[in-house]
Amino acid sequence: MKVLFTHSYFYRFDPKQWNDKKPYPPLGTIQAAAVLREAGHDVSLFDVALKDGPDEIFDLLKKDRPELLVIYDDGFNYLTKMCLTNMREAAFRMAKWAKEMDINVAICSSDSTDHYEKYLENGADIVILGEGEETLKEYVKSKLYPSAISGLVHRSNNGPIRTMPRTIMQDLDALPIPAWDLVDIDQYANIWRKHQGYFSLNIATTRGCPFKCNWCAKPIYGNRYHSRSPEHVAQEISFLLDRYKPDHFWMCDDIFGLKPGWVQEFDKVINERGLKFKFKVQSRVDLLLNEDTIDPLVNSGLHEVWVGAESGSQKILDAMDKGTQVEQIYEATKLLKKKGVRVGFFLQFGYLGETKEDITKTLKMVDDLLPDDIGISVSYPLPGTGFYEKVKDDLKEKANWADSDELALMFGNTYLPEFYKQLHRYVHKRYRKNQGIASIKFILKNPRHIDKAKLRSAVATLYYAPTSLLEWARLIKAEKQVV
Repeated sequence: MKVLFTHSYFYRFDPKQWNDKKPYPPLGTIQAAAVLREAGHDVSLFDVALKDGPDEIFDLLKKDRPELLVIYDDGFNYLTKMCLTNMREAAFRMAKWAKEMDINVAICSSDSTDHYEKYLENGADIVILGEGEETLKEYVKSKLYPSAISGLVHRSNNGPIRTMPRTIMQDLDALPIPAWDLVDIDQYANIWRKHQGYFSLNIATTRGCPFKCNWCAKPIYGNRYHSRSPEHVAQEISFLLDRYKPDHFWMCDDIFGLKPGWVQEFDKVINERGLKFKFKVQSRVDLLLNEDTIDPLVNSGLHEVWVGAESGSQKILDAMDKGTQVEQIYEATKLLKKKGVRVGFFLQFGYLGETKEDITKTLKMVDDLLPDDIGISVSYPLPGTGFYEKVKDDLKEKANWADSDELALMFGNTYLPEFYKQLHRYVHKRYRKNQGIASIKFILKNPRHIDKAKLRSAVATLYYAPTSLLEWARLIKAEKQVV
């Protein structure tokens, strides 16, 4: 069967991410394409990540006339889990173009899993629920007859029909290497090297996350956790290093290296093969403090860790069912920095019951530890979570952000939504000011070891010192507004 793959994450539709200039190829999409190609089908890719808009697919559909258009979002990219309306509307438009040409449409994404009715109403013939490769392969094998295929929902004269759920895949080594050849890698490499000075590609070593933070949705891979073997991962890394010459990898797992003994074996395999690269992971502070975890990660090339710090208030961490302690955030951060590893904090403001005292504790934690980077969000209700159930009655006028930088608080809380937007601006300015002060101190103490990053940070203090005061004044004003 002739199958055209695409996805709905347009970097240009998410200004913050586009301006950041760190785009990654749609890994989940090319993994699914590789599965269908291995099954003998004629697959191609229309990668929209760097395109201007969804209408660019029109001429390709008209020219190639595939039998099936698959809009398959990258479930490994946290940005696609947020149900952004800019991307949803783009998916609708591409699906409608295909239907006008009598092309069948299958969709697999976090948003379509949560809101399949909307996608069926806007051109989809089927929506794949959750993990999609096996469901898609069976659907194509059946000549697009959905009724007997587990793991999907399809249209009928009597409304949407959900078939039986599909079991989560366990043997991830059985998957082929993603179809990297379908991607114009040079486009990504050029953006990275021009704006970052190096080139990074994305790899997934696991699927799922067994932890139960009550605000975190897992519509694709669920709460179960399955790993590829270190040898299988090393095989893909070796291939990518040889073919595309990246300097760096983002291991885009929800939780990297959770399986006991995995990071130690990975370190062994990587060094036995003589593979040299830097990589970034997402992890938990409690996991990183396990015995003999950080050293083998560093030895295999770990460059940066992003942890879900979320809050400096234990009360809020407990309310989130996070399962970590503030003390562990301090301990893990200090240990990682001592080993020369960059540390990034994911911070979340606006969780139910958060007070000014809780916010102050978070600010103090950031000041005390001064991570190498921070990412700030406000609590976002995702369908299927306990948090969503608590606030869903407030989501009448607005239930989704347009893009990842909207940061609208969509439910009632301690302060009005404008306060949290202002808090985001203030925390960033305050953090950059404190970074600059630390850089100045370092330069004065080590005048012979000045690098460009430290110098830029020190000079930027001239901007961030006064602007942080201005943002603080605006925050105080926003705080006084009554809910």
